[in-house]
Amino acid sequence: MSDESLSQTKTLDDDVTLCAWEPAVDVYEADGAIVFKAKLTGVRKEVVSVEIKDNVLTLKGERCIDPEIDEEKYYRKERCFGTFHRSFTLRSVVRPDQIKAKFTDGILEVEVPKPEEEKLKHISVDIE
Repeated sequence: MSDESLSQTKTLDDDVTLCAWEPAVDVYEADGAIVFKAKLTGVRKEVVSVEIKDNVLTLKGERCIDPEIDEEKYYRKERCFGTFHRSFTLRSVVRPDQIKAKFTDGILEVEVPKPEEEKLKHISVDIE
């Protein structure tokens, strides 16, 4: 149990309501794909978008403040709210129609298949 007071006294040092946030994203390789896992706790699926343009994967969305709670009713507000925007440059050209995304329990998982590497052909070069 915390010893922090729950008084409604507001001071400049306690004002943490104006924080910017961006979700933590893990990026790893699995089964021939690059996987992006973003922690989006408190974000509704309907306000999340995944886009690819010019080989840049962009995750966007918004964590909204609970409209049913009046600002004056808070004793303390430590969670951050607002829009987020995370972009990742992909190292190789991808086919957007092969990208898969799912949103489960506050985790957005985007799977970007790695393109098949072109097989090197054996070529003999004549020497002059």
